Amino acid sequence: MAIETFEEILPALADEPLFVERARSPGVVEADDLLIVDERAPGLDAVLARARDSGLRVLLVRHAGNAVLDGAREVVQLELPIERAQLQRVVRDSLELVGLRRRVEEHGHRLDRYRYELGELVSIARAISSEREVVSLLGLILEKCRQVSGADAGSVYIVERAADGTRTLHFMISQNDSREVDFRTFTLPVDARSIVGSAVLARRVVNVSQLDALAPSLGHNKAADLQSGYQTRSMLTLPMFDRSGEVIGVIQLINKKVSPAQKLVTTADFDSLCAFTARDEELCSTIAAQAGISLENAMLYEEIRRLFDGFVNASVTAIESRDPTTSGHSQRVATLTVGLAETVDAESAGEYAPVKFSVEDIKQIEYAALLHDFGKVGVREKVLVKAKKLYDGDLDAVLARFDYIRKTIENGHLRRRLAGERASEEELAAELGRVDELLRIILEANEPTVLPSGTYDHLVAIAEHSYINHRGEQRPYLTVDEITALRTPRGSLTLDERNEIESHVVHTFNFLRTIPWGKKLGRIPEIAGKHHEKLDGTGYPAGLRAADIPVEARIMTIADIFDALTASDRPYKKAVPVDRALDIIKSEVTRGKCDAELFRIFVDGKIWQRVIA
Repeated sequence: MAIETFEEILPALADEPLFVERARSPGVVEADDLLIVDERAPGLDAVLARARDSGLRVLLVRHAGNAVLDGAREVVQLELPIERAQLQRVVRDSLELVGLRRRVEEHGHRLDRYRYELGELVSIARAISSEREVVSLLGLILEKCRQVSGADAGSVYIVERAADGTRTLHFMISQNDSREVDFRTFTLPVDARSIVGSAVLARRVVNVSQLDALAPSLGHNKAADLQSGYQTRSMLTLPMFDRSGEVIGVIQLINKKVSPAQKLVTTADFDSLCAFTARDEELCSTIAAQAGISLENAMLYEEIRRLFDGFVNASVTAIESRDPTTSGHSQRVATLTVGLAETVDAESAGEYAPVKFSVEDIKQIEYAALLHDFGKVGVREKVLVKAKKLYDGDLDAVLARFDYIRKTIENGHLRRRLAGERASEEELAAELGRVDELLRIILEANEPTVLPSGTYDHLVAIAEHSYINHRGEQRPYLTVDEITALRTPRGSLTLDERNEIESHVVHTFNFLRTIPWGKKLGRIPEIAGKHHEKLDGTGYPAGLRAADIPVEARIMTIADIFDALTASDRPYKKAVPVDRALDIIKSEVTRGKCDAELFRIFVDGKIWQRVIA
């Protein structure tokens, strides 16, 4: 039976299972994504335009014509009259095509969503893997899990194991989009009385859609909710595993929102919350798996850093134990050096404005400063602690020798008297006085100060005096080595001893370069090994000039000189006041030996206040 009018079409399709009428208007019938339009319908052009914009498939009913393309959408033209079976077949084919097209679009949307999620997971994994500081890493992990799940709040716990094997959960970090977080760390036992404890024991995800329906035995601190006015409705708790499969932490997500921008303030806001989905579990579990490995790495990195800090501090203790008078010098130099480096990094103008130090750079500078004197382990201890020009043992020998000389003079005087020769007490006193004066000159020359005028000639004259020892041998009042030491124009060290002291920088460099510092700390030997170089080439050990001295070493030079000048009284020198110390360094700057701009920053920033109250 043929269909001859538009009005006969709907009854003819009543038995078609795929055909579900959605809307009707004069000359227009809409079924799902199919539009049947009479060519005589009012506003035909507008109807076709709307169909095209909406992506609807059009069956245009007319008396003649073949299928044509209307823009990007196909318009199937039905010519009346048409057989009922043919009409049904055309409509059925069109509906199947519409369904197929919808499924293809849905698959496309799902594929786009998967691509987006995969990209997000890769980005999250990259961000998590690059973070080394534990607390920052935990914050990043929680932020990303909340981002992909739509959670309003959340927290992270770390599993800690005591020496007896007992495990506890340490509450480490919390985030909340709707409330100010009153953050206080605390610990929980790992047991089934808490949701996080249950997740650790069961080693699986715990998804609670309605906290009120939770078994009373599975605890939740509702008192905190009542106090803050915040209501915990839904909760997703995910354990994090290390490489060995042990649970090392727990992520707990709270209150899944429909809209990420939503703030939970009123009861209605909390009533609008929904449960965490299986997809949330899947995505967050993927992040938690990556987070567990990253957390293990960060904790291992922190453990290694603490271990290395302990090694460095033990090394500094070993250095300074050889010379207790310099105790604290290395730490003070490190404090000053780091302080000046951080101030240089903050400079926005001037010569050093482009210089920036990362966290790793600052740590490298700190280690170099702490270990800058480590090479002193290769210097003889008696040279390190030498307070005066003669070693204590050598001075004792000189004093004993002069005692012997005095006794020899007194014995000679007594022998002459016993032999009946003339030997007055005045002559004895005068001769002993001359010996005492010589000894006074020696003791005065032994002080680590600038030699008084004429002392050099006096020492030469003393060396020309001799006495007869108990074996009948003629010996000088002073040996060649003693004269050499006493003739030191300033300080307590001879030239050879000063060279030995200065060699500590070479020992420091050679020792530090044997340590595999890695890429980020690899310049420690260079920085520590150049802190005694001067810009004009008069420093040691290599006599480098400005272009070859890195800024880190220049910074340490100023810090080292300042502390050496202002440190507490030492046997060979008095402590210098801050103003006087700054004047001395300024004179070094004026003579082109120290960096003028760094010294300006040191003074303007009052860096010395970090070690001097």
